[in-house]
Amino acid sequence: MGVSGTLEYLSEVLSSVKKSKKKKHIATVAVKIRMDCEGCARKVKNALSGVKGAKSVEVDLKQQKATVTGFVEPKKVLKAAQATGKKCELWPYVPYSMVAHPYATGVYDKKAPPNFVRATTDPAVAHLNPVEEQYSLMFSDENPNACNIM
Repeated sequence: MGVSGTLEYLSEVLSSVKKSKKKKHIATVAVKIRMDCEGCARKVKNALSGVKGAKSVEVDLKQQKATVTGFVEPKKVLKAAQATGKKCELWPYVPYSMVAHPYATGVYDKKAPPNFVRATTDPAVAHLNPVEEQYSLMFSDENPNACNIM
């Protein structure tokens, strides 16, 4: 079988192996988008349901939020939302309880829905330092000795 036969055999084996595609995982992408009326909401819903891989689209006019569920990428959803001509961004809010200092500058947002604040990556705002954590646990309602301290 010589060198040329071995090379032919290896090329056939390698060409027969199918390249596996990355499996896309189902994702939920939320977009904050400016909508004024039911017509705007319908326009946004039609644009976002046209995104490849979108299984369901929910539009919440009160919160100015559109949620796309399916095998989608956030960049593509945002691009489709921007194609409507509306002002939009990825959903920037997290629940109030997820941030240690919800009234800090850059986190508190008057336009946020109830019980939500703007997300942050600043560790000084997002997490309690050990001293703050100790004091917050000391005066917690879950601490049975809190009455003794007060």
